[in-house]
Amino acid sequence: MKKLLFILSCLILTSGLWAQEPVNEELVEAIRKHGLDQSQAMKTAQLMMDVYGPRLTGSPMLEKATEWAVSQLEEWGLENVHTEEWGPFGRSWELQHFEMHAHTPTYWSVIGVPKAWSPSVKADEAEVIYLEANTKEELDAYKGKLKGKIVLVDTLRSIEEWFDAPARRYESDDLLDMANADMPTPRPRRNYNTTGGFSFNKYLWETLAEEDPIAVLDRSYKGDLGTVFVSGARTGEWGSYREEGTKVVPQITLAVEHYNRIFRLLQQGIPVKLSLDLKARYYNPDDGMERNIIAEIPGTDLKDEVVIFGAHFDSWHAATGATDNGAGSTVMMEAARILQEVIKETGVKPRRTLRLALWTGEEQGLYGSRGYVGEHYAEFPEGTYNPQSIKPAQEKVSAYYNLDNGTGKIRGVYLQGNQAVSPIFRSWLEPFKDLEAGTLTLSNTGGTDHLAFDAVGIPGFQFIQDPMAYFTRTHHSNMDNLDHLVEDDLKQAATIIASFVMHTAMRDELLPRKPLDLEEAKSEE
Repeated sequence: MKKLLFILSCLILTSGLWAQEPVNEELVEAIRKHGLDQSQAMKTAQLMMDVYGPRLTGSPMLEKATEWAVSQLEEWGLENVHTEEWGPFGRSWELQHFEMHAHTPTYWSVIGVPKAWSPSVKADEAEVIYLEANTKEELDAYKGKLKGKIVLVDTLRSIEEWFDAPARRYESDDLLDMANADMPTPRPRRNYNTTGGFSFNKYLWETLAEEDPIAVLDRSYKGDLGTVFVSGARTGEWGSYREEGTKVVPQITLAVEHYNRIFRLLQQGIPVKLSLDLKARYYNPDDGMERNIIAEIPGTDLKDEVVIFGAHFDSWHAATGATDNGAGSTVMMEAARILQEVIKETGVKPRRTLRLALWTGEEQGLYGSRGYVGEHYAEFPEGTYNPQSIKPAQEKVSAYYNLDNGTGKIRGVYLQGNQAVSPIFRSWLEPFKDLEAGTLTLSNTGGTDHLAFDAVGIPGFQFIQDPMAYFTRTHHSNMDNLDHLVEDDLKQAATIIASFVMHTAMRDELLPRKPLDLEEAKSEE
């Protein structure tokens, strides 16, 4: 009996090996050669960040960066290189000049960054006041007192000194916890209807627009040592700063140390006067339409099916958008270049068409990827991103792969609850164990463009990346520059993604999918 059980066990193990997802070792070897030994990732990154950063959606620099990327992809031999419009996005904005100085009780140069879509303003030695109001009645007491003033709206923030490095890599316990995560609970679909009820913040910004101060100053909830985290300006309605004719009060986020100094002086009854010179411009070319970048490597016998890999190309304006998300865009462009070289060297062409996508408008709400998905793969009721119906082309997409969590190396994949792909991805990660990539987690991760594809039933994945100092130092900050990219991490990520893309293209079948319940989506609109 024991002998029979042993034989059955061997048969089960052997059949498991026979069923294992195949890995093309020739392709992996060639991909590693071009990705690790002959990388051009940092060359691409230097151009993208130092020459074409920042890339704020709608800005002239994004337009220049787009033309460069299209030219570069064509030079590498990709086909069907083009841009696709989405929108309208609304009015665009460009920062042209900024400086701020304190004059009393002594002089110093103030570190700060204007919020995007802040208008031009110039003032010499203007008085600073603190707006201390938490209710409508307290705020109303300031009416008639703000015009011609520079207004502080935040309280003092205490700073803790760093005794540990802000950057870190995942340790084995972190990765084990991810690997052991349960199947994620489905997220409720969001209802963005915000009508009804009093909102103090809305009333605050409406009042500020009416009172017309010179500028409003705040400080971020995080950051120190001169690092400033900043994004878009505030108005009464979220996102309305892009609407033509909307009045935006000039807004500047200061380094916390400088904000605290001004705040403490005012609390002691010591007057503070600041001068500032902010030059910016609004404009609205092409009726506010924006562009994604698309390029392809044609498939062969399954060319009507596609494997999409992408990242968002846009950034915020305070730095050059290196870790968010020049790193991801660099890696995806490099993966495309690697695949071109591998095809030339091996003669092995992908069965499915490989499609690179560089999105814009991600920072304002995944607009570029959602616009693309709405154009090609699903119908959305106006004002929602819950699919109403699915277009035929949706069935032809095997997978969408995304990278958007900074410069950290890939450690594995978030499966977004798609348990069926786990054995496939495990096989594909096996050749990269020496590069410390081997973790699969059923967990969801959010906040970036794979969600647009996942929402319409296309297998969409974001890779697990080492956190580095992404959220503590670079993400949306004035320090998001090329210097914080790790070249070896970019090489490792591009190599692994190129292999995933090619192996997805070579399978006999599309990747397994999660069920998509359109009726549930409609009922929750």
